[in-house]
Amino acid sequence: MLTRIDHIGIACFDLDATVEFYRTTYGFEVHHSEVNEEQGVREAMLRVNGTDDGGATWLQLLEPVRDDSPVAKWLAKNGEGVHHLAFGTADVDGDAAAVAERGVRVLYPEPRRGSMGSRITFLHPKDCHGVLTELVTSAPTETGVEPEAH
Repeated sequence: MLTRIDHIGIACFDLDATVEFYRTTYGFEVHHSEVNEEQGVREAMLRVNGTDDGGATWLQLLEPVRDDSPVAKWLAKNGEGVHHLAFGTADVDGDAAAVAERGVRVLYPEPRRGSMGSRITFLHPKDCHGVLTELVTSAPTETGVEPEAH
């Protein structure tokens, strides 16, 4: 079902300052950045390491671009910090359905576009012991290996 910890989402007020902290403190570099209008965030993906399944584990830094975005609302309530935990899966549709059959609420009826062309959905934190949980299927490549982000 789940193959790895895909990423940890960290909400921040200032993406550039947060990127600089992770760069100078830990040596992590930005491998991909984008604005996801649907989610209302500007984000940076910092690669932590490779994984046994050919994928990677990332830190996803998230800065809201709209006051009505879920991340902006979360920051207003909680301040900066860990926003969500994401698990990688080869089949986000099938695994979301399997989790739903076990009584966990899936927040999107159909997976949406995520970072780097991935497909994502979220699980309700009240059903996951207070943790907003994301399921991620990485974008396919010709080699079948998760792409390096740039």
